[in-house]
Parts: sequence; C-alpha cells; structure tokens
Amino acid sequence: MDERDHVRVAVIGSGFGGLGAAVRLRREGITDFTILERAGAVGGTWRDNTYPGCACDVPSHLYSFSFAPNPEWPRNFSGQEHIRAYLEWVTDTFGLRSHLRLHTEVEHLRWDHDQLHWVIDTSRGTLTADMVVSATGPLSDPKLPDVPGLDGFPGKVFHSARWDHGHSLRGKRVAMIGTGASAVQIVPAIERQVRRLTVFQRTAPWVLPRADRRISGLERALHARLPVTRALRRKLLWGIRELQVGAFAKHPDQLRTVERVALLHLRKAVRDPELRRRLTPGYRIGCKRILLSNTWYPALTKPHVEVVSSALREVRGSTLIAADGTEAEADVIVFGTGFQVTDMPIAQRITGANGTTLAEEWKDGMAALRGSTAAAFPNFMTVIGPNTGLGNSSMILMIESQLNYLADFLAKLSALGGRAALTPRPEAVRAYNDRLQERMRRTVWTTGGCDSWYLDANGRNTTVWPGTTGEFRRITRTVDLEEYEVLRNRKEATV
Repeated sequence: MDERDHVRVAVIGSGFGGLGAAVRLRREGITDFTILERAGAVGGTWRDNTYPGCACDVPSHLYSFSFAPNPEWPRNFSGQEHIRAYLEWVTDTFGLRSHLRLHTEVEHLRWDHDQLHWVIDTSRGTLTADMVVSATGPLSDPKLPDVPGLDGFPGKVFHSARWDHGHSLRGKRVAMIGTGASAVQIVPAIERQVRRLTVFQRTAPWVLPRADRRISGLERALHARLPVTRALRRKLLWGIRELQVGAFAKHPDQLRTVERVALLHLRKAVRDPELRRRLTPGYRIGCKRILLSNTWYPALTKPHVEVVSSALREVRGSTLIAADGTEAEADVIVFGTGFQVTDMPIAQRITGANGTTLAEEWKDGMAALRGSTAAAFPNFMTVIGPNTGLGNSSMILMIESQLNYLADFLAKLSALGGRAALTPRPEAVRAYNDRLQERMRRTVWTTGGCDSWYLDANGRNTTVWPGTTGEFRRITRTVDLEEYEVLRNRKEATV
C-alpha cells in the first residue's frame, strides 16, 4: 500500500461486525471498500478464543445473521469451531475474500480536514478512506491484572483468549484466575486432565441450567426445506428475550424468581454447605452477566478442585497468594479476566478533527450517538459501540441494526453531492447519552449491588443497552441530519 491507495470505506476487523458491514456494503451496491484485519484469518473473537469448552451462550439460530441463515447448526448452543466455520462460510458466500487485507494491523487513523478523508497507517503501508467503520469489538484485547511477582512465576502463564495449545495441562497443577463466562466453560473441560485445579473467585457468578441439546437431523432437514420453520424458531427465541428486558431495565425485583431457579440449581449440584455458601452470589442476578452451565458446579465439587473465595494478590515463585492469605501451588496460570471493554485500545490510535484521540475524548466515559458515531470524528462509525451491549440476547441483532444506520449514513452522504462529511453535533451526543444514563439509574446493572465489567472507571455503565433490541432497531433505522453537522471541502461548514 502507499498514499495513492484510496477506498470509499475502510472496515477494521473481520468478526461478526466487520463481515456484517462488508456484506451490507455489497448489498447497497458499494464495492469500493477494504477490510483491514490484523490476524491471518477472519472470525474475530471466535477465531481468537479456542480454549477448551469454548461455546456461545446464545442459541445458534439467534446468534447468526438474518440474511445468512444456517439450517445446519448442530446444537442449540454451538461451539467455537462451528461459529468460526459459519463466519468463513459467510466470507465465501458473499464474496468478501477479495476485500480482505490480512496481517494488516491499523496503527493510526487521522482525519484530514482539508481532504475530508481518513489517513490510515497500517503495518503494511498507508491508505485513505472517505469513511471508516471500526468493528474491532469490545472482546478483542485481553485484560491481564497487574499482579506483583507474576514475572517471576517459573511456569506457564496465558490468557483464556490466547490459549497455548502446545502446552499440555495433563498432570499439572493449574490455577484458574476468574469465574466469568470463559472460566465456567474451561474448568469442566480441563478438570479431568489436571492433577490439581485451584479456582480464584473474586465474586461468585449466578449460574443457570444450560438447555443445550443436539439438533436432530430431522429438524435440520425441516429447516432447510421449509425456511419458514427456521424463521419461526428464530422469532420465538427473539421474542422470549425481548420479554425479559423489562425485569433487567425497569423492575429488577422481578428477577427474584430467576434467582430461586439458580439457587436450586446450585443446591442440587453442591451438597457441601460450606462450598455452597462460597458459591452463592451476594448481589442481584443480572447485575453481572448470567452464566449458563450444567457442568460448572459438579466440577467444583471434585476432590482435586479447590475454590478460593478471593482474588489473586501476589505470586511468589510457584506459590499463588490470594487476598485473604490463602496459598496455592501452581505449574500453570490461566487468566480468565476478561477484556479491555470500556477502554478499547483502538481508541488510542484514532485522531479526530480536533487533533485529539478518541481515547482522550472518552477519558470521562465512552459516549456515542445511537451507539454508533462520536463527536469530532467525521465519517466514522463504531459497530458494537458504547451502550450497545446486551446481557440477555444476541449481539447480532444489535449489529444488524447498526448496519441499517451505516447504510443510511452512506446514502445521506451520497445525496449531499460532492465531497462531504457528517459529524455528530456534540449537543446531540450529550442529549442522547444523558437520556441513556437516566434510564440506567433503575436498571439491575446499576442497582444490583455488584462491580461488573459493564461499568467504567467512573462507575458509569457505558456498555449495556437499557432497552429491547426492537427499540434499538427503531432508533437506528435512519440518520437524522438535524443531529449532524455537514462538512464540505470549503473551510466553512454548512448546516
């Protein structure tokens, strides 16, 4: 690449968000685009997370694009390998290979006000683009805690999202740090291999039964021959989750019945009252992500598995010391400590119209208009942006809504004629996010009594959408030009 390379749209990332954006561009008749991917293959989080037991906690027929249905899902909740294969299939089916630039990491983006385009420096050269769609996703950069003494640990250390398959765990003493969604899948998958497994639990998660089963060949054949049955299945899964939103966002007390189901699930699996006490959450269900598993609790009852009800505080050689003073010996440390969600590293690499980075603009908390566009960053859109996350349904629904917004954004740009750019008015961004934060005040994520990864350093929930997916689709159906300033090639801006 060199300075002469120019595209109408540059898409960063090739997970669900990036591939979805690429498909939508093609469906809108736009073929002058490129997909910049730092890795050597598509798939995003489903390419990177290959840990034992990795699977989705959203039903397969809902966790897929509406425009690319898959009648061949093998299970209610598909594994990582099936989801990655699906994304490879989408890439081939919609002719996206020729648009991919693999092994191309975006190092810096800069808005050129004179030319009204983005200058994109990558690990393989420079290109320019009229518009940038950032689809790096919030679950792309692992977060490792700063633990004193970790550098001196003589064994193997890795994050769940960077699993070292070349290092066998058989017969080893393994420490699992964290009890989130990854750990709940990893621990049951590895406990039979290891000699000793110590789980460091900072906060006990709420865990519900996982209604997983194999989808029969008859069902798959029916979905393939009668697409209406597949559509009805998806609609039913969607509708059930839409009905749950009111309890999460408006009436958290209604979740007590769900808590009783979770506690019964715990009681049936764990007979030891002391262990059961340590595994009982002390906050309202839904405040953190609800986990689904039938094997988590049974794995923790095994004699060679120990649950330490405290975070990892320090490492001294091969000895791990918890905050409560508990010590454990380990040969391998696996961190299941999540990702950089509220401080996404890509934001540090994007310099907008004011000469400041997106990270600097978001130092007091992420904020975007309709979860998509940021003030002072013209012709720039984030897929899975601030306050677009979900705690109970499929993120693919949110992505597709944002793709509607992207399509209308580009249509509005074309209708303006000539070289132009759209940048959201700061007052529009503030008003939209003020309304969001006001709604957050009575949600379970604010009132539930927990400290979750949904919250930023200031205690604000800049991650989750406090409404239904249907509502989000309505507010992202079209771009309201009254919320934007139009920039032209000449120095002054027109309204």
